[in-house]
Amino acid sequence: MDALNALLSRVSPLRLSQDAPDPETIDQILAAGLRAADHGRLRPWKFLVVRGEARNRLGELFAAGVKRRNPSATEEMLEGERLKALRAPVIVVVVATIRENPKIPEVEQIVSAGAAAQNMLVAAHALGLGGFWRTGAAAYDPLLKQALGASEKDVIVGFLYLGKVAAPGLEKKPVAEGVVAEWNG
Repeated sequence: MDALNALLSRVSPLRLSQDAPDPETIDQILAAGLRAADHGRLRPWKFLVVRGEARNRLGELFAAGVKRRNPSATEEMLEGERLKALRAPVIVVVVATIRENPKIPEVEQIVSAGAAAQNMLVAAHALGLGGFWRTGAAAYDPLLKQALGASEKDVIVGFLYLGKVAAPGLEKKPVAEGVVAEWNG
């Protein structure tokens, strides 16, 4: 698939199967993330690949976060959080690793991590896989961040769920009015 077609046709699937992509395919997806726009060549990101049994441990971290935020959470609610980590055979946690730099503000480093995440989603699509990006309260949970080895100032920009498409997503509408405009000064 050529690059423009991959960009114009990518959509988030509704559901992924549990068929795991092979390690070489995941390596290609990660390599695409490394090509993200990066002011100052800081590489202000870290990609944590979660697969196999580690997904269950991530699910336990998701559930523990809900329990901390809502001590009256039911077991059903906690189980729902655990199952989020099993929505795909591979999850890539994209972390913006903020570096002190007088010329490159924090926001640019976070946006670079977001660009890396987008590159990975498009690469997955180009390789015949599906992927979707989630955040939610877990992305902002300081104890989950710590458990993943991120520092206090690092930012989880997303959890990328990757796998073979089990249920395709909805096609995107053409450019909507108000999204693209011409400015003439």
